[in-house]
Parts: sequence; structure tokens; C-alpha cells
Amino acid sequence: QSKVVFMSKFLIVEDSQVIQKILRHIAKQELDREVLFAASMVEAKTLYADHKHELIAGIIDIALPDAPNGELVDFLLEDHFPLIVLTGTDDGERRQSLLKKGAADYVLKESRYSYQYAVQMLHRLEKNSNVKILIVDDSRQIRQFVTYLLKLHRYQVFEAEDGVVALQILEKERDIRMVLTDYHMPNLNGFELVQQIRQRYEKTPIAVIGLSSQGDSHVSVQFIKNGANDFLPKPFEHEEFFCRVTNNIESLERMLSLKAQATKDYLTGLNNRRYFAEEGDTHLRRCQTDEIPICLAMIDIDLFKRINDGFGHLVGDQVLKQFAYYLDDCFGRFITARTGGEEFSILLSGLQPSQARSLLEEFRIMVEELEFEFGDGEYLRLTISIGMSAASGDSLDSLLQRADQHLYAAKDSGRNMLVSDSIMLS
Repeated sequence: QSKVVFMSKFLIVEDSQVIQKILRHIAKQELDREVLFAASMVEAKTLYADHKHELIAGIIDIALPDAPNGELVDFLLEDHFPLIVLTGTDDGERRQSLLKKGAADYVLKESRYSYQYAVQMLHRLEKNSNVKILIVDDSRQIRQFVTYLLKLHRYQVFEAEDGVVALQILEKERDIRMVLTDYHMPNLNGFELVQQIRQRYEKTPIAVIGLSSQGDSHVSVQFIKNGANDFLPKPFEHEEFFCRVTNNIESLERMLSLKAQATKDYLTGLNNRRYFAEEGDTHLRRCQTDEIPICLAMIDIDLFKRINDGFGHLVGDQVLKQFAYYLDDCFGRFITARTGGEEFSILLSGLQPSQARSLLEEFRIMVEELEFEFGDGEYLRLTISIGMSAASGDSLDSLLQRADQHLYAAKDSGRNMLVSDSIMLS
């Protein structure tokens, strides 16, 4: 039986043809999802009913010809649909009311920037579903309130009643990207928690926002000095809270994007040598501490120079990209990188040496049987040589050195084979 796959979409409801035209143009530039447009409540309800399970979020005009008093906004909020209110009236009381009802944002029709901000917020709401945030506070009521706010913006939320529990959650959920922490807590206060996070996760991108009901500026200063990125006094306005959270998440994402550019191979999209050296060393030491078996493999495409010389470097690049695709498909769960021109390295953690050898040997045979396409329906075949070393208290450099020696031994013995610490396969 075939599985039904729903494609994610956005909904924009605006009755002004001029403004809708502007929104269509911005949405085409900013969003990579289909956008459904409506100009009335009746039309919007029909689209909503037909595409409810595909819709991520929407921008909804508060005053429509057949819903002049925000009836459509109320209808969608009652159904817990994430939406951004678009309005031409700056009504502070209504703004607060709609935000309390669960609107993700309230945007005035002031300029093109306003419409661009609203559309970008749609994209933000989509991305937030993959962002994990941890709220740490000894008050259950405050945790529930902050969790409610974060879920309005579609974040994944974890809760901890003190710093000790927070560290346990961080250890388990390694991809948490933000921690919101109170100052006054039993066992481990907010300052101490921030210190522990920065010490334990020095290389992990985590934004920290300190929270406190104290009016003393000393608290905000101490949070920042102890490693927090920002501070927010309680109680806080919904919009200020969301602005602080969003700004810190986006700063973190920009930093990660720059880091990715510095650690990704431009041609294949795999990690590069720098990434392999930095992350590989950290991962190796963690595996050794936890007594997890780990092996290192170096793979080289045999006689690759003949491809470049015989067919040109453009064909060589095509072959490398195809090979990288297969390598990532087979070993993507491990730390994998392009560490030289036609040389690739893999850290195989969690596998005994015999298991790692079997997996690498299967890959070698698979590559030998593959056809690599180039030009107009032309194909060529490759073979690879592999050197593998198993860790036993070694440094990453010593593992690389041994794997490199085994790789050269494989080439000297005729290529298209795997040589490891204790066995030769061909």
C-alpha cells in the first residue's frame, strides 16, 4: 500500500490586491514552499479545510470583507493554527489580546519591510520545529508558561526544575540549541549552570538566556560575565521574549553557517580535513572515555590521475561528487570527510574491528560494480584501496598514520583491496 506524503504549505490571507501582490513577490523570493492565497474568510476556510494537514503557518489579515472584526483570526487560533496577524491598525489592546490568544506575531502594514518581516517569520516558524530549547526554572508555573510561549513558535521544548536536571538533559539531548535559565534555583543556581554549560560544552553551539525576577542589574551583568548570551527580566512582554529568543537563535545559526562554510568541502559537500581533525579528535577521546570501540579508515580512488589526464578535470570532479554521494549514503552516520584530492577518511565508532572491516569491504565491492556517469551517457568504472586502523588508546594522529601506512600497503599490493592492522582483503 502506497504511503500518502503531504507537502508543506503556507497560507496568506489578504484582501488588498496591491498588498497581496507585494506578499506574492516576497514569498516567491523568501520561501521554498507552496503558498496558498485567499482574499476572504470564505475562501480561506475552504483552503484551510482542504489543506489543513499540509499547512505549517499563515499570515492572516485581521480585517476582511466578510470578517471585519478578526473572525478568521479567532477561528484559526481556536484551532491552534500558528499565524501572524497582519493589520493596518495599531491597537495596543487588541495586540495584547491576540498575542495572549496564541498569535505568533502582530505586524502592522507600515512598509515593504513589514511585509518582508512577516514572510520571513513564516520561514522562521517552519525552521523552529527542528530547534530544541531547554527551560530551567524551579517554578512549575513559570516553566509551563514559557513552554506555552515557545510552542506558539513551534519550538521543541524540554523542561528542568534545576541546574542538575538541566545538565542531565543536555547530556542526553546533544542538539539542544538554547537554554533559558532562572537565577534562583536549588542544587545549582543559574550562574553555576551557565558556567557548567560553557565548561562541558565548550565546542557545542548553545545560546543561553538568563532569567530573573530580581530588578537588580547585578544579576544581568553576572549572567553575561558567566557566559550567557543575553538576559531577560521577569515578567516580560510576549513580543520582547520572542524577539530575544529569535535574535539569539538566528545569531547561532549564522555562526553555524559560517562554521559549515569553513569545514565543508566545496566540491563534494562532505566535511573537510579541518573538520575531521577537530571533530574526530573530540569524538575519539569521548569514545575512549566511554570504552566504545572505534576504527579509522582511509580510502583512496585508484589511479584517479588517469581520469583527470584522460577525460579532463571536469569529468574528474563529476566522478568525485558521485563517489562522495555513495560514501555519504553508506557512512553518513559516522564522521566522514574528504581529506585530500581523491582521499577520504571515516571514523567508524561503535563497531568492532571485524564489523568495520566487513562494512568497508562491502563498500569496496559495491564501488567496483558501480558505473560512474559523465558526459552524454558515458560511463567509467573505479576501484578503491582502503587502509584501516583500530584504536586502543591511540591519538587521532597515530590512527591516521597507521591507516595511511595500510593504505599504501594496499596500493603496493596491487590496489582494489583493504588492508587493516591484522588482515588483508581483496
